[in-house]
Amino acid sequence: MRYSGDVYRPPSEANSLIVQVTYGCSHNRCAFCNMYKAKHFTIRPIEEVFEDLAWARAHYRFIQRIFLADGDALILPMEHLQRILEFIRVHIPECERVAVYGSPRSIQRKTPAQLAQLRAEGLGIVYMGLESGNDALLKRYNKGETDAEIVEGGLKVRDAGLALSVTAINGMGGVKLWQPHAIDTAKALSAMKPEYIGLLTLRVYQGTPLAKWVQEGTLTQLDPLQLAAETRLLLEHIDSEGSVFRSNHASNYLVLRGTLNRDKPALIRQIDAALAGKQPFRKYVELGF
Repeated sequence: MRYSGDVYRPPSEANSLIVQVTYGCSHNRCAFCNMYKAKHFTIRPIEEVFEDLAWARAHYRFIQRIFLADGDALILPMEHLQRILEFIRVHIPECERVAVYGSPRSIQRKTPAQLAQLRAEGLGIVYMGLESGNDALLKRYNKGETDAEIVEGGLKVRDAGLALSVTAINGMGGVKLWQPHAIDTAKALSAMKPEYIGLLTLRVYQGTPLAKWVQEGTLTQLDPLQLAAETRLLLEHIDSEGSVFRSNHASNYLVLRGTLNRDKPALIRQIDAALAGKQPFRKYVELGF
């Protein structure tokens, strides 16, 4: 296997074979993100992708899942994706699921029929970043889409029969906008009702616009108690029956796991215990650098 630069994948793809089909991210302008700053977005030659898949086939007896990296692999032309999925079906027939990152913009570039066809040919899940349901925050962080556009993309994925995993970022509103951020994000998630919801915590990386805002004092970060209160508010307003909810990333001070809406009362009780000092927060979390 050959990899270019740092390679990222969702936590749930930890045991998947990771194959780069693109380098970098097609947007790569979010104010909080430093993941692909060292890369110029390019589509990897398909022959190299086939070579890596063939190498994996020769070296691994069983490959259950495959994650196609880097950021926004769904932006690949339809025929390009279909050829990769066909190669996997022929040479790695035991593979149960192929996964990709997909931006709302790349989702909109595929027709409903194309997404359904990708599902039929082996694509199983799309990971999409919401980050916030608040349009003012999406604009400030240069997400590149509005709340309505992101929700539309998520629904388009679900309508095609693909599983949808959506991430949101706790703390994006800082001390001034934490309430609208929580409530609007809950509304957006409720509208999509994705199979999976992942709640991360805002991390500050040097060299990003976010780091400059924090240094200048134009954004004040939330402390662990405030982050917990924001999560509680989000859970109070969310209605996403059946969604698997996880707040167990390395950036999270409080580990939360449950299935909505069934486990909402238990999750809120867990947060209340932390707010009352009866449950400790994590001492060491990933805060950026």
